[in-house]
Amino acid sequence: MIRRRLVLAAAMLLAAVAWFGPGSTAAGASKKPPHVKHVFIIVLENENAGVTFGPGSPAPYLATRLPAKGELLPNYYAIAHNSNPNYLAMISGQGPNAKTQADCPFYDNFAPGIPTANGQVLGTGCVYPRTVETVANQLEHSAYSWHGYMQDLNAGAPPGKQTPCRHPALNSFDRTQTAKVGDQYASRHDPFVYFHSIIDFPMCRRGVVDLSHLRKDLKRERSTPSYSFIVPNLCNDGHDAPCVDGRPGGLVSANGFLRRWAPRILRSPAYRDRGLLIVTFDEAEATGPGADSSACCNELQSPNTLTNGAQHPGPGGGRVGAVLVSPCIKAGTVVKAAYNHYSLLRSIEDNFGLPHLGYAGQPGLRPFGSKVLDRRGCG
Repeated sequence: MIRRRLVLAAAMLLAAVAWFGPGSTAAGASKKPPHVKHVFIIVLENENAGVTFGPGSPAPYLATRLPAKGELLPNYYAIAHNSNPNYLAMISGQGPNAKTQADCPFYDNFAPGIPTANGQVLGTGCVYPRTVETVANQLEHSAYSWHGYMQDLNAGAPPGKQTPCRHPALNSFDRTQTAKVGDQYASRHDPFVYFHSIIDFPMCRRGVVDLSHLRKDLKRERSTPSYSFIVPNLCNDGHDAPCVDGRPGGLVSANGFLRRWAPRILRSPAYRDRGLLIVTFDEAEATGPGADSSACCNELQSPNTLTNGAQHPGPGGGRVGAVLVSPCIKAGTVVKAAYNHYSLLRSIEDNFGLPHLGYAGQPGLRPFGSKVLDRRGCG
């Protein structure tokens, strides 16, 4: 009990420093954003903000209905191409390397893993060494709960058999790179299985579960994690178009997924008690005439790759936009300030009083402050 109290007291102190900054006074307290108790993040795939949120969007629920309930961040950016490094950045602050930019078709260890500036480790590979932690590790150390909810994670299991923490065997080819009828899970979109600090421990089997678990967990606030990272399958995240099962895919199927799942989250007791739903995309278009490798927020070039933009050279992963809905946000607002995936991680760490990982600790990086969470009396 004493240890738990010390941990929570330290977390509160870190949160105060994070929000106010060193040397802050009580006069600055009015600018502190409200504390969010439950964060829900849904990540979709490969669309430019101008298409998703522009006129005639194929995703009207995402482009119109959700922003009307909450807030649009039109200048939210991905940090790299292709998909995998963006997911990893959202939970670890690590920049891209050549193998993650190729979406890790061969699931091997990251090496040599030498620590360097800005919380980065030098090397290349897919599964980071135990010394590299994630926000899941931080939350677990600080007595907060978390889950990664992955659609179709259990699709390949025999009837009645659960497969939490599903991932390829080390030093083998990733057989989930292509969707199959009845199994459209993609390891490369499940960031938690790329860290030995997670997969080598029981926390992976406890924390990385099939999306089907979310419906039951939402029924009570005490069963809803403090942090939920939700990834649809390769059809419902908009990656495939058309899908292997004959559905249209793209933004049409992604919009359908949100219409089913977002209301469940928004009706839940946990959301109503200072919850926050964030919907964004891993990256903008990486190839073709719409390719976008722009960046924001003084994003640094990763030391492990020649260009963050991979096959479309550039400083980042393009402008994707984001929608935030919360009792702590005034409905129908638009915030034009620039944010990226590292900002997202920093915001979550600040909210829960956690240290900054990797590029989330970059000096001057803007978190979601009181300009975004603009309703202080929200619970």
